Amino acid sequence: MVVIGLTGGIGSGKSEAARILEQLGAVVVNADRVGHATYRSGTSTWHAIVQAFGLEVVGHDGEIDRRRLGAIVFGDPGRLKRLNEIVWPAIRQALEARIARERHDDSSAAIVIEAAVLLEAGWDDLVDEVWVVDAPEPEVQSRLVARGMSREDVRARSQFQLSRDERNGRAQVLIRNDTDLKGLEVAIRKAWDGRLEKRRR
Repeated sequence: MVVIGLTGGIGSGKSEAARILEQLGAVVVNADRVGHATYRSGTSTWHAIVQAFGLEVVGHDGEIDRRRLGAIVFGDPGRLKRLNEIVWPAIRQALEARIARERHDDSSAAIVIEAAVLLEAGWDDLVDEVWVVDAPEPEVQSRLVARGMSREDVRARSQFQLSRDERNGRAQVLIRNDTDLKGLEVAIRKAWDGRLEKRRR
């Protein structure tokens, strides 16, 4: 069983790539969803976030209000760093447990860890190979603006990610998403067949 770390910049098409890999038979683990589970009400991570950022980040249901928290940390590198110091280790621990469980079950050819911050968080040492989905900057901006994000928001979020060149340089498999959905699917199928065939040898 191969463990693939799937990442890419905001608007690159990473989530579509994950969906296609799931259709091909991979078990896809979304690190964002894992992260949300790590700071549910009452967990040690929940308490650490509240201690660091105050009760204002807690919603009426007692859970962390991610919108309020995001509004506090985005645009403030120091506060974002503090949040990452709390949350990233908890997510890493949960990912390690999930990978171990899937390896034990051994019911799939591959596990895909879908994580926007795979490289920034240092989780790439949990995977066998890193797949990066890459799209040209004008295409990325058009996609995100079409989703309702302003160009300022796109720039603000992008500044906390690795540069495109650095991210691409750390890929074992680079998926170019510069045509359309069909082209992305063809590229992923080719990579999937090639990497799995290489591991069978």
